[in-house]
Amino acid sequence: MVKAALRVVGFELKGLASIALWIVRRRHGVPAGATAVTYAKEQAFTLWLMLFAMAVETVVVDLLLVATGVPEWIRFTVLIADVYGLLFGVMLAASCATRPHVLTAGELRIRYGAYFEVRVPRDLIASVRTSRNDNVSSMVSVKDGHLRVAVASRTNVSIELTEPVAFVRPLGRRAEATTISFFADKPEALVAGLRSERTVPS
Repeated sequence: MVKAALRVVGFELKGLASIALWIVRRRHGVPAGATAVTYAKEQAFTLWLMLFAMAVETVVVDLLLVATGVPEWIRFTVLIADVYGLLFGVMLAASCATRPHVLTAGELRIRYGAYFEVRVPRDLIASVRTSRNDNVSSMVSVKDGHLRVAVASRTNVSIELTEPVAFVRPLGRRAEATTISFFADKPEALVAGLRSERTVPS
């Protein structure tokens, strides 16, 4: 429980750092010569719509609480919770935008914001293909050696490995996978890059 709590705190700090990177238009963990593979566009509209609705709700609820004369401690508790929800949404958007997948000559780094990553050596990739799935139930799921990293419940790239790769799930549990499905904004370009000896063009 303590380990999971510390990981959550770490996610919050990385999320705040991602907002700073977003403001200065920089990306995290993309070395020189590597290709950043974006994946955040699929969820951007829904996420910003949700944030707008949450902002309106925060104002409306606060006005209602003032009008009904509830105790100040209740009003401020609700307000803090609402503001944190807004901040979390912004951190999620920022971390996904500033922490893309990364393709280098030696590895593919698959990520979801500040919350998950797995490094896949390219020499372990036996095959890669586009494969769309629109019904993935959770952001990161593992079953029978198949890892799924979904964006807006979708994946569109699938890779098969010659041997398992190990990774840490968001709350700290360790697992392995020999098949990985994930989402990329331009799956065909990524597949072409993985099939070649060079990284895909930016």
